[in-house]
Amino acid sequence: MSVFQPPSVVIPQTSDEDPRIGQRIGRRIVDPGAARAVLVGFPSDEGVRRNGGRPGAAQAPDAIRQVLYKMTPDARAHDAFTELVEQTVDLGNLVMAGSMEENQERLGAALAPYLGRGAVPIVLGGGHETTFGHFLGYVHEALPVAIVNWDAHADVRPLKDGRGHSGSPFRQALEHPTGLCTAYMVAGLQPHSTARAHLDFLHGHFGRYFWKEDVTPGLINVVYAQDADALLVTFDLDAVDQTVAPGVSAPAVDGLDPALWFKAAYEAGRCPLVTSIDLVEYNPIVDVDHQTARLAALTVWHVLRGMAER
Repeated sequence: MSVFQPPSVVIPQTSDEDPRIGQRIGRRIVDPGAARAVLVGFPSDEGVRRNGGRPGAAQAPDAIRQVLYKMTPDARAHDAFTELVEQTVDLGNLVMAGSMEENQERLGAALAPYLGRGAVPIVLGGGHETTFGHFLGYVHEALPVAIVNWDAHADVRPLKDGRGHSGSPFRQALEHPTGLCTAYMVAGLQPHSTARAHLDFLHGHFGRYFWKEDVTPGLINVVYAQDADALLVTFDLDAVDQTVAPGVSAPAVDGLDPALWFKAAYEAGRCPLVTSIDLVEYNPIVDVDHQTARLAALTVWHVLRGMAER
């Protein structure tokens, strides 16, 4: 039995003169093992529930795809963008079975062979518990990785009753017994959402952090210019201002400007050190006129735009 189920998405039908990503994705790939990138959904929000947030992120992967599939390749670099999309396979959504921890383990096992051969997984969450499962893919392959988190929160909270949640993935990665999380950097922190204990934990584990007002185009370039073998980059949509991203578990007052957010996505795609990416915390249940779905899909579009330039 496959660990993935096909996404429930309507593929747009247009002419070859007006191509859409949904028509082109995977067109050149017969064997997923030969893909340059793979799209994977992790429809989980149990970690959000455990963390006291607003559930609904489990419905996000297909909602993001529905918008992404209607988008066109970048007309300014049509051939390179289209070639990448045609060599990208949408594996579908991980079948959720058992506990959150079991699903995280299964996500890691499913991503591992792609990480091992150099394909770039793009994981659509799900709550931020997605990222710990994503990190376990590196554990399965014994690959050291540094993590970059674009987020309003550090997400290094202690476990609850010994269980992880959407606020703990980076504590879990940094404390993993393999030591394969070699570094952690978070950018976009909001001072009203960051406890002193979170900063103390980062100091104790050589983590780096930047506040929301520190995020500039120059800083974005610095973030990706790290001394690391590989970078796992995670985008938490609650870092973006709530006027643009109302459909998240914890909306951000005075969050990041979308132009900076999209630059961070583009540069992640373009950076050869970035070996995998995830996008988390979109909540369709509380979205307004699919506004956050469009933000999420366009984030992936900018990642692909950057990857097409590698």
